[in-house]
Amino acid sequence: MMDNDRHAEKKAKIKAARDRMMEGKTGEKGLVIVHTGPGKGKSSSAFGMVLRCVAHGMPCAVVQFIKGAWDTGERRLLTGHFGDLVQFHAMGEGFTWETQDRARDIAAAQAGWAKARALIADPAIRMVVLDEINIALRYDYLDVAEVLAVLAAKPPMTHVVLTGRNAKPEVIEAADLVTEMTAVKHPFRDGIKAQAGVEF
Repeated sequence: MMDNDRHAEKKAKIKAARDRMMEGKTGEKGLVIVHTGPGKGKSSSAFGMVLRCVAHGMPCAVVQFIKGAWDTGERRLLTGHFGDLVQFHAMGEGFTWETQDRARDIAAAQAGWAKARALIADPAIRMVVLDEINIALRYDYLDVAEVLAVLAAKPPMTHVVLTGRNAKPEVIEAADLVTEMTAVKHPFRDGIKAQAGVEF
């Protein structure tokens, strides 16, 4: 076991190195953030960032591309308690295996994208979450080149979060921050359905 003096000396060295590293980190910018991968937590993480923005008094918006008008806990919380700071637009019609109508899914994605473009262009809105847009891009409901062009032209301090499995390589390349959620274990495999407060 390390004694207190050795521990303090080791931590002092780490702090000095960290302080040197942080001296050069002075820039600020609106980030393009991607949450992807087969694991759970992509949207949940994005909603956590929305709550951080709310705590800083920063206006935000959420556009949901796939999930539709589900009665979710995050929607209830954000619109019921923070409606002055958070816009919530559920534009999808449900999962693609539920609708089974490609033309309808494309139309819903295009309507969602029209709303998203307007929100991203508004410099008063500091964060826009494009929930499950990676799914819409994966199925070519939206043109990835157009999405990337809008992201490249966004106001300089606007953060945009794109969630959903299978993010396209071009989206990952354009992003400032990418996190891939890995599936290690999930109760669904053992016959447990989606749980309130966990999945919705």
